[in-house]
Amino acid sequence: MRTAPAFWARPAGVLADFLLPIGAMWDTAGRVRQALSRPYCPPVPVICVGNLVAGGAGKTPVAAALASHLAAQGADVHVVARGYGGRLAGPSRVDPARHDAAAVGDEALLHAACVPCWVARDRAAGARAAVAAGADLILLDDGFQNPAVAKTRSLIVVDAAYRFGNGRIIPGGPLREGLARGLARADALVLLETQPETNPADIVKIGRGLPVFVGVLAPLAGRRFAGSRLLAFAGIGRPEKFFAMLRDLGAVLVGTRAFPDHYPFRAAQIAQLHRDAERGRARLVTTAKDILRVPPEMRAGIEVLEIEICWVDPAALHEFLRPLVISALGNGRSSANPDP
Repeated sequence: MRTAPAFWARPAGVLADFLLPIGAMWDTAGRVRQALSRPYCPPVPVICVGNLVAGGAGKTPVAAALASHLAAQGADVHVVARGYGGRLAGPSRVDPARHDAAAVGDEALLHAACVPCWVARDRAAGARAAVAAGADLILLDDGFQNPAVAKTRSLIVVDAAYRFGNGRIIPGGPLREGLARGLARADALVLLETQPETNPADIVKIGRGLPVFVGVLAPLAGRRFAGSRLLAFAGIGRPEKFFAMLRDLGAVLVGTRAFPDHYPFRAAQIAQLHRDAERGRARLVTTAKDILRVPPEMRAGIEVLEIEICWVDPAALHEFLRPLVISALGNGRSSANPDP
C-alpha cells in the first residue's frame, strides 16, 4: 500500500463525497465475498488481529505481543500471515536463516524470530499447514476481512489518534468495510496510543459495547536518542507516527524520509540516505520493519528504534485470552499452566 492520502484523516469533504459510489461498490463486494464464503474451520482456536482501516493501525506489534503472551502461557501458537511484499505464495514456514523480506515480507520475519510463522496467500492453506505442523492455536496477522478461515475471536486494532479517519470506505476514506458491519463481527478492540491519554468515557464510545484493551507503544532504549541529531526514514503505513515518537524522545530530526508501506529499499537509495545523514551530522535511524528491507550489506550505521506494547490493564487481556489458551491446551499437545 502507498502512504495513506492526507484527506482520509480530515473530515469528509468534496473529494470523499465524489468517491462515495466507488466506496459503496467496494463495500458491496466485501459483503458478497463474506456471504458466499465457505470458511475452513480449524480444529484449534483461531485469533485474528486485524483492523478496519488500510494500513498503519499497528496490528503487527499487537499480533507479536499477543503471540508472545500466548506462548508464555504454554500454547503452541503459530502465526499465519499473508507475507505482504514477499514473492512466496506459500504455504511456507518462515526460516529467518534462509528467507529475507523479498521472499516472505517484513512482518513474517518479525514473527518468525519469536514463534513459528507461516506465509500463505491462501489463508486456509496456511492454517491447515500450521495445524499439520502441531499448532494448537493459530494467530492470524491481518485477515479480518478475509473469510477463508473461521475465527474464534477477532480483535480490531485502532490507532488512538487516527481512529477511523474520515469514516468513509476506500477510496473515499481509509475504511476497508463499513464501520458498523466491521464492529459487529469483532469481539474486542485494541486501542493503541503513544501516550496513555484517552479518557475512560472516550474509550467506551470508541468500543461501542465491545471490550477495549488499551496498549501504549513504548520505545525500547529510546533515551539514547534524546538530544541527538537524527535523519529518520520509514516505509510503513503512517511514517509520521515513527517520526513523532522520535521527537517525543527529545531527538532533533534534521530530516525525515517517508516511503510507501513495505517499500523495498535499493542500495542506491540507502547510500544516498547515508550521505544525507553525514552532511547533516546526524545519525541514521529507522524502524524494526524497515531495516529488514534494507540490503544486508547496507545496514551498518543504521540504528533501529525497537518498540513494545505495554498494556494498561494486562489482567483484563489475560482473562479475555484465557479461555482460548485453555482450549488450546485441551488439544493435548501443550502442558503448561495457563495462569500468569
